[in-house]
This record gives sequence, structure tokens and C-alpha cells, in this order.
Amino acid sequence: MKNLLLLLIKIYWIVIPENKRRTCLFKQSCSHFVFSNTQEFGLLKGIKALQYRISTCKEGAGLFLNPLTGKIQMILPNNEILEEQYISETILNQHLLNISK
Repeated sequence: MKNLLLLLIKIYWIVIPENKRRTCLFKQSCSHFVFSNTQEFGLLKGIKALQYRISTCKEGAGLFLNPLTGKIQMILPNNEILEEQYISETILNQHLLNISK
């Protein structure tokens, strides 16, 4: 079953080119996160990684500048706070462009 999940992710990568996929909120894309967790820790951890990303990587997340630290953070739909080093460069760049306008 582990190999089936890995194969499905590889097929996804082939069938849907990167430029056609939705921009991921995370620095490591959801499919790469699930793939690496499955490959390293097995099917159960891979499924848990998939469930986590499905619940957090969706609309409703928002970037904000933490007034205490001065760092950009993201609040996810499940109210988890994501630190800047885990946020996608694309999302950060879009945020910085919006601020400069």
C-alpha cells in the first residue's frame, strides 16, 4: 500500500504539471510533504501527513506581521500559526508585493 500511495503521487506529478497546480501555502508542497513522509516513515505516517495538509492547506489562511517579533507569520484555517521559514516563497512574495503597492 505504501508503494501505491507513492505511485499515485508520482502520477499526479506527471499528469498535472507544476504550473497548473494551485499555489501551496507551504514551502514544501503538499504532494512532496506527503511523498517524503510516506517514503521515510511508511504508509500510516503518509496518510496522516495527507490528512494534515488537506485540513490546513486551503483558502482561509492569512499572513500577518507579528508585532512582537517583527516576523511574517501565517494563521492557517485550523488556527495553527506557521512561521515564515515554512511559508511558500510565492505566497511571501505576493504578500510583499501587496504591501509595497
